[in-house]
Amino acid sequence: MSRIGATAGALLPSNVSARTPGIGSGRNTARMINKKAVRHGFDDACLPSTAQAELAGVSWSKLPHSCTGLYGLPDTPDVLRGLLATDPTRRVQAVWDLYRLLLDQERLFPATAPAALVVAALLDDPRTLTEDRWERRAGTRPLRAELLNWLASFADVARHDVQDGVGTPQDLAAARTVRPRLHARVTPYYEDRDPRVREAAVAATAVLLADPALAAAIPQHAPAVRDVLTSSADSYYRWIARDRLKAWGNDTAGLSAREEEHHAAVGQASALAEGPFEEGQGQAIRWLAEQPEDTTALEPPRRWHPGWTRPEQATPHWPAPEPPTAVQGSAPGYRGAWQISGAEERDEWTFTPYVGVGPLHFGMTLEEITTSLGEYGSVAPSYARESGEHRLNYADFHTTGIRALFQKNRLECVAVNALARPQVRLDGVPLTGCVPSRLEDWLVHRTTYGRLMYSPAADPVFPDLGLAIRTQRAGDVNLTRPLFLLHDWLALWDYLPSEEWNLR
Repeated sequence: MSRIGATAGALLPSNVSARTPGIGSGRNTARMINKKAVRHGFDDACLPSTAQAELAGVSWSKLPHSCTGLYGLPDTPDVLRGLLATDPTRRVQAVWDLYRLLLDQERLFPATAPAALVVAALLDDPRTLTEDRWERRAGTRPLRAELLNWLASFADVARHDVQDGVGTPQDLAAARTVRPRLHARVTPYYEDRDPRVREAAVAATAVLLADPALAAAIPQHAPAVRDVLTSSADSYYRWIARDRLKAWGNDTAGLSAREEEHHAAVGQASALAEGPFEEGQGQAIRWLAEQPEDTTALEPPRRWHPGWTRPEQATPHWPAPEPPTAVQGSAPGYRGAWQISGAEERDEWTFTPYVGVGPLHFGMTLEEITTSLGEYGSVAPSYARESGEHRLNYADFHTTGIRALFQKNRLECVAVNALARPQVRLDGVPLTGCVPSRLEDWLVHRTTYGRLMYSPAADPVFPDLGLAIRTQRAGDVNLTRPLFLLHDWLALWDYLPSEEWNLR
């Protein structure tokens, strides 16, 4: 396998600095990055020389990601450094940060294009052969394959237009400018011995070829797209093959028909397998078990889904929900025996879907949360029979007014007390301590908030937001207790502890 020798800095055309503010070089920039690296436990020496040069050649402070300066999240250089960290948990976190901070909701940001060049500069590092289960993917695969997947996602977003909501014209232009250079770095992995890396490289190349400057290379790569991707177990790769081959003038009717037949067969077998009295249940279960696991992203991008359409502009739906006030005859700040914090007593928090709420971001450890809130929580461990280990289940922070819920000792859900601080807002509208029906009605009519589903306890859940609205009693009324959570937690019944379900 050939190595990629060009530096990431050399990949940038000479006119990018003029059109993309923040890309430059200097000792001050390098010194600033090195100081932050020490603070976060990283060292530039752990990166390949090409990546070191790229990090030092960009004024990252002028190029924010989706949540720069919020929730205590790392800056882009720290995310990129974390990709080769020795701690596997930090590596997985860094890959997740690539998606949620630099391609959040399939958008480009000022830091995204230069970050893509750094990611490409990491591909030939032998440490990218490390395997793990990455946050957005089923099964395990080498880090190199997942970095190629991220580059494919980057290229997929870059081929859309500003009106599709992918970012500003400047950020889109910067992303499109680097596509030919990324193409040169990705194609050598066509010959990788690992089929997972090979498939990811072909998929990334196929999407990068949407650049008109690479049109002459399409005949060279089209056979690999057809041969490698159309038979992949990954449904996203198969979609890329059909989409690109059709765009290049190939007949894809047979591929589409085969995909539809497969979906129909899986649906029919699943229905038989779930019906305890259905004839052929055993055969259906065995057939499903024999099917290769679909290794696509757990929450696939919207634009590749056949039914995707551009979201409608949100329209105001008023009145917006408001927290209730004390009932007549109660002491100030109370509804009967239940004390409710007034608006002036509540800390004001904001919520960014799948990223964080208030000063907290998903993926934090208990120690990091304690430092951020300035309060020790009441910890509830759980016992894992299979390993004999005690794991962190949740921690209640009574002064702050939240419950932090964990999976693998990392923050994945935050429940906010309906009665006492903080007040969490989405688009300026309060989510905490409101009348449930009014808040649900307001969210439903905000069309950009997407789908609505219900938990077994009839709690409204908004998957596109990572938001569930549970209730908490206050006198003779129920008030909203919002839960901010990750994709895996959308099935509330499977993840919430009994203490949360039984809360009154």
